[in-house]
Amino acid sequence: MYEGLFPSFLVAFRESLEAALLVVIIATYLKKLGKANLNRYLYIGTGAAIVASIILALIVQVIYGGLSGIAAETFEGAASLTATAVLTYMVFWMAKNAQKIKGELQQKIDIAITKGQLFGITTLAFVAVFREGLETVLFLTATFFLDAAGAMIGILMGFVVVIVLTMLLMKSIYKLDVRKFFKYTSVILTIFAAGLAGYGVHELIEAGESAGIEFGILGQQAFNINPAMNPDGTYPLLHERGAVGSVLKALVGYDGNPEWLRVLVYIGYWLVVGVYLLKTYRKRNMKREVGH
Repeated sequence: MYEGLFPSFLVAFRESLEAALLVVIIATYLKKLGKANLNRYLYIGTGAAIVASIILALIVQVIYGGLSGIAAETFEGAASLTATAVLTYMVFWMAKNAQKIKGELQQKIDIAITKGQLFGITTLAFVAVFREGLETVLFLTATFFLDAAGAMIGILMGFVVVIVLTMLLMKSIYKLDVRKFFKYTSVILTIFAAGLAGYGVHELIEAGESAGIEFGILGQQAFNINPAMNPDGTYPLLHERGAVGSVLKALVGYDGNPEWLRVLVYIGYWLVVGVYLLKTYRKRNMKREVGH
């Protein structure tokens, strides 16, 4: 029950907080320059980005709602793998550039003010926020396939937490260690992305088989540890819908009866992305120790 709650909360929290941090950085820098009156350009860009993200989400849901059978399975699989690709790129990029974001934003603001191109601030805010909105729509579209109710609850919880944190950030009451925030949430999102990749492969296999495509051993079950339903109508702990299995499914993409291809993709993803993140953060820690 509510399998999509935690992944949706995490994605909504991570992406909306990232967008909020960018807005706070811009607003704080404008105030530092004595240009707080230019905040209206910041708010115009931010508001437009939020509206554009909502419209995009509605369009995606309308498109999916009109699909069925092979088309629906193909769409789910493609959307899941696309979300995985974008999420992976974002995690990689953030691992390398998290510490540079503030400086780059301030530089772009200086250029916009110097040249008198004040709507450049609007564009900067729109691009920064809409990028997070686009990523959120991609990630949560796949989660909606699994559990619409849980996804909606998770999204609302994530937004509420971010609104509170943003208010505290604006008042300088709460000091967030941005570096650690992106580091730890990137690891958690990588776990989510691995499960998303596996789910996407599963849906494409089902679509292919429905179309008469044979996958051979890659389409066969690697194992089946989904125990039968209990006599009282409840599910055993390790069943995908059981107390433990449902949590693992939400957190790490657990599947009690996966195809071989899904297993290979899941393990392969971890080998590539996990090793990359480990090397990147280890290298950064070594540089920091040398610097001290």
